[in-house]
Amino acid sequence: MKFIYGRQDFKTMERGEENCYLMTNGLGGFSSLTMAGSCTRNDHALLMSCIAAEAPNHRYNMIHRLEEILISGEKRMHLSTQDFADHTARETGFCFLSGFTYEDYPVWRYEAEGVEVIKTVVLAVNENTVGVSYEIINRSGKAAAFQVIPQMEFVPKGERLSEVQEFVFEKADPVGQPARGCSQAIIRSGGRCLYLETNGFLSEQPLNFRTDLYYAYDVCDGRGETGCTAENHSIVFEAQPGERLMGEIIYGAAPVSESWSLKSGTGGVLRMAEGLTEYRAGLRKRAGFQDETAGTLAVAADQFISYRASTDNRTILAGYPFFEDWGRDTMISLPGCCLSTKRYDVAESILRTFMMYSKKGLMPNLFPEGKQEPWYNTVDAALLFIIAVYEYYMRTKDKAFVTGAWTVMQEIVDWYQRGTDFNIAMEEDGLIRAGEGYDQVTWMDVRIGDILPTPRHGKPVEINAYWYNVLCIMDFFQGRLKGEVTENGTDYRAMAELTGKSFREKFWNEAEGCLKDVLSGEAGKAVCPDTQIRCNQIWAVSLPFSLLDREQEKQVVETVFRKLYTPLGLRTLDPADPEFQPFYGGEQVKRDLAYHQGTVWTHPLGGYYLAYLKVNDYSAAAKAHVKTQLESITAALREGCIGQLPEIYDGERPVSSKGCFAQAWSVGELLRVYEALEG
Repeated sequence: MKFIYGRQDFKTMERGEENCYLMTNGLGGFSSLTMAGSCTRNDHALLMSCIAAEAPNHRYNMIHRLEEILISGEKRMHLSTQDFADHTARETGFCFLSGFTYEDYPVWRYEAEGVEVIKTVVLAVNENTVGVSYEIINRSGKAAAFQVIPQMEFVPKGERLSEVQEFVFEKADPVGQPARGCSQAIIRSGGRCLYLETNGFLSEQPLNFRTDLYYAYDVCDGRGETGCTAENHSIVFEAQPGERLMGEIIYGAAPVSESWSLKSGTGGVLRMAEGLTEYRAGLRKRAGFQDETAGTLAVAADQFISYRASTDNRTILAGYPFFEDWGRDTMISLPGCCLSTKRYDVAESILRTFMMYSKKGLMPNLFPEGKQEPWYNTVDAALLFIIAVYEYYMRTKDKAFVTGAWTVMQEIVDWYQRGTDFNIAMEEDGLIRAGEGYDQVTWMDVRIGDILPTPRHGKPVEINAYWYNVLCIMDFFQGRLKGEVTENGTDYRAMAELTGKSFREKFWNEAEGCLKDVLSGEAGKAVCPDTQIRCNQIWAVSLPFSLLDREQEKQVVETVFRKLYTPLGLRTLDPADPEFQPFYGGEQVKRDLAYHQGTVWTHPLGGYYLAYLKVNDYSAAAKAHVKTQLESITAALREGCIGQLPEIYDGERPVSSKGCFAQAWSVGELLRVYEALEG
């Protein structure tokens, strides 16, 4: 899907900075700037690098942005855009921006004083290499020059550059006209190297620090207001009257690959672009969706899949620009991001990694980093693992993999049945309890000091829906693997029947026609968490094995629609609830207090649509209705991070994406809906 924006989208600087692009490299690194080409966040970067040995979480902001100046006669015009702390010396290149497009990579088209500049940025796959090309078409009747001043940081993602940090520029070819049309240099700072190739005139400049970059989108979230960058070199391209010039710059954390190198002539960035286009076309073809939006989401899903050095395997990053890879997020994202897109090999490798780190029936919520041991503070990751194995089997019929996973799945059920860490255990009624004290073990896991806005200690509704499905899945596989695996005498069917009976008796809220959110034993409180209407109940309907009768399932779907549904996600709390928070923003404490108290999350929308299709027997009318409603998702791909779906929106009026501008489980869960519609 090609996204096209014109001058009406850049009426003001603020409008031009509303949206950004994202390209990732499969190692945890990325390139992301606004549609105007500016940085509105500390975490924006032309090149955020992460070498394979440190993937995916040790990221370094290498090239933060590029200052770009067109010189025509006596005029010096910024084509770059950036705000600064005093708001009076802004670079306002958006005024010359006539068009911006994004399909596989971003392209900007500028027009000023009879000169056209077409800028393209490409991030190489599986490399920490970014290429920038400038096609300069000089129709001004006089000589023109285009100067690029890279602004660097060389600091870990999220940190601020110190003005005492040293930067060393080492030119690798003679001063003046570049040999064979290619100038090379190495920039060193903070123990890192950046390799540079360009066909422009490269020169070292006195080291200068800019300390006043203004981050509007960090300010509104209570993060740092300003940033600092370093400049020590510039690149100039000169275009004579009537000349059409292709200027190129390539930066890499390692020497530039021969595939892209400019030493043999121009066109390196074009080759990078062709490689990226071919790679993404392969993703769309493999996924096989007929719907264009679904194909776009299949490509978006790939942006979250990354190599992890500590496990020497694939993982799923939860969201950009803030999050890392977590067990719960991975297991929720995997069915859509890997299975719906037919990337079964990636799914298998991730599942095998989790099997290796299973401990006391739990799956890691945070993988090891260096000497740090994995963290297991989640009740749902292990249950979601078994559900993911089932989903994998239903698409691949890979019996050998399930046979290999059987012992781990048995251990999970056994530990949950008799009790494991974080107060996780099955009680006599067959239901799972979890959490105590300051534990936050479900996805509503915010803790602010000693404040737990949504503790959910007790028996959460979605955890017990997962548990019931796990028991049904174990019974399903037990029948198919009979004689091929070691039995432990567990009657999974009987366990499932007990769990299902207790679930229907204890979770059903007849007065509201829906499910209780948790069985907490706090019925005497002024605001009882048990009867709060939340989105977690939708998964009791959308999961493969049904807990409720059809009429109850329909009531849940209708109640969720009336009280929680928006076209961009489900509210986490009924707006009529006294604890409902309509707005997400401000300093972290305010954000966290609103995070699960009404804020709209995109990923439960997948469960809602799957539940709606299920209770309407996947009829043609139901599918047509869902397709119509999904038009809002197509529109959402134009806002925020272009071609991506965000983490959250405001609870009262969800119109602007918030939180992570690209979220794995948002993309994955909507892909499952498109798979259901077409499959």
